[in-house]
Amino acid sequence: MVDKETKTTLNKTTGLPRKRFYRARAHSNPLSDSHFPIPLFPSQFDYSQHYPHFFPASSENASNKKIQFADIGCGFGGLLVSLSTLFPDTLMIGMEIRDKVTEYVKERILGLRATNPGQYQNVSVVRTNSMKYIPNYFEKGQLTKMFFLFPDPHFKEKNHRRRVISPHLLDEYAYALAVGGIIYTMTDVEELGEWMKGCLEDHPMFETLTEEELKADPVVKLLSSATEEGQKVARNGGQTFRAVYRRITPSQ
Repeated sequence: MVDKETKTTLNKTTGLPRKRFYRARAHSNPLSDSHFPIPLFPSQFDYSQHYPHFFPASSENASNKKIQFADIGCGFGGLLVSLSTLFPDTLMIGMEIRDKVTEYVKERILGLRATNPGQYQNVSVVRTNSMKYIPNYFEKGQLTKMFFLFPDPHFKEKNHRRRVISPHLLDEYAYALAVGGIIYTMTDVEELGEWMKGCLEDHPMFETLTEEELKADPVVKLLSSATEEGQKVARNGGQTFRAVYRRITPSQ
């Protein structure tokens, strides 16, 4: 049963949440203390709560699937929704630190599942701080794709330590990514674009994709069109800066 408050936040025509009820500050401080539950180990993550279609109450029919795609700072979930139908058998999750935005994505996914039976069962969202807790959610080499789209630029030099792409954090992302896994980054801030590209270029466990590989990857086309920020940049005639790198085994 949907409670009275939830009813007022849903669009009567589509059954999806109305974004204006879930507006929040554009950014949060990733270095502040967290006040939400975090699994101590990846094995403690409750798949049945997030993907009941694949992990029903009866353990006899439970899937052995694991999350393969992670959208870091997923915002309002546009990329997740697009990826869900493009890769219907792949489990994916959005990781978002803002509580209202996370709640919107949860309601959006539930609404899509209700209005599209059998679809969007492979996508979910969790409120967390991905700059601190990636190893709590993913085992070594578990992920095949990670997305960092339009992250907070943290313009001031003293705040560069808050950037979600950094040499230190790339070590953690490389741990979670399988060899051959892909990191996708995009921003409309040129300086940040150069920063992210430079961090990835200098890291021994990543190499850039060729132009031919980028053109053949169906995900690349979604980077600027599926997210709210990307759509805003396009409407304003802005420029985007992309860096896409593959996880490799460093040469000895």
